[in-house]
Amino acid sequence: MQAVVCHGPRDYRLEEVPVPSVPDGGALVRVEAVGICASDLKCYHGAAKFWGDDNRPAWAETEVVPGHEFTGVVVELDDEARARWGVEVGDRVVSEQIVPCWECRYCQRGEYWMCAPHGMYGFKRRTPGAMAPYMTFPPEALVHKVSSDLPPAHAAFAEPLSCALHAVERANIRFGDVVVVAGCGPIGLGMIAGASARSPQHVVALDLEPGKLELAAKCGADVTVNIGTDDAEAVVRSLTEGYGADVYLEGTGHPSAVAQGLGLLRKLGTYVEYSVFKDDVTVDWSIISDDKELDVLGAHLGPGCWPAAIRMIESGGLPMDEICTHQLPLDRFQDGLDLVASGTESIKVSLLPR
Repeated sequence: MQAVVCHGPRDYRLEEVPVPSVPDGGALVRVEAVGICASDLKCYHGAAKFWGDDNRPAWAETEVVPGHEFTGVVVELDDEARARWGVEVGDRVVSEQIVPCWECRYCQRGEYWMCAPHGMYGFKRRTPGAMAPYMTFPPEALVHKVSSDLPPAHAAFAEPLSCALHAVERANIRFGDVVVVAGCGPIGLGMIAGASARSPQHVVALDLEPGKLELAAKCGADVTVNIGTDDAEAVVRSLTEGYGADVYLEGTGHPSAVAQGLGLLRKLGTYVEYSVFKDDVTVDWSIISDDKELDVLGAHLGPGCWPAAIRMIESGGLPMDEICTHQLPLDRFQDGLDLVASGTESIKVSLLPR
């Protein structure tokens, strides 16, 4: 079969590779759609988080098929896998992006999304990803069924949406809160939908693109701010008697959004960081401590949020046709990466292996 193979930064190639063999206790899956994540793009561009620098070793590996947000149809599985996952041949499924070891301290405590070896689809040789017609789920994987009535690209959106919902959970949003979401890409739109479902006083969306802000309103934002033309701080203060936002969710991956969030929050506010950054971020940490005593929280992956994400997509309440803007054949993977890199021409780009 033809698959995209990572040979290092800016060196992804379409190659002939063998169809993978089914592991004992696992499954063979025919891939229907695989989304291109911002982290895929940053790995492609050589971000230190993936390929290391003077302060950390490389985490990503070469000779790996990328792709960690996907959906597909079960082609083959054994009785052990059938019993564990509750799926049958012919079912449409998704698998959580992390394949836990189930043996490290975090996995033993139930904190599987922080698994120490951290085998994620598409970044490690042990867990090849979905930019190929077929992939395998190892027995350690976490698997969920998805409706076959959905377009494949919509079903694959369960991965970024689950991540966004986890960030919302971390924020502990209350009914009276003013919640600001920075960025109206796939993660930001999911944050907006999740935050809106918590019924806060206001959900404020920030972005530079008018089209993305219109989409944010359809996902649940009741206030939208174009930070290129409008004063976000003035808008937020007008909504909060001058105090500032209660919660700030960062989903852009741009360093400037970090300082922006620290400035928009009230004293004792909550900052949740989800993004993967290509470059280092520098801010005045005294804002976090002496000035405002903020709660600064990280969010990683989507633990426990996959069923809710799948329900949200299946319910038809999200404008999925407008979120999933581009579906390309596998041999146009480079066009897909370039679309994501442009930042203005797409929301969610997916590849559809044949």
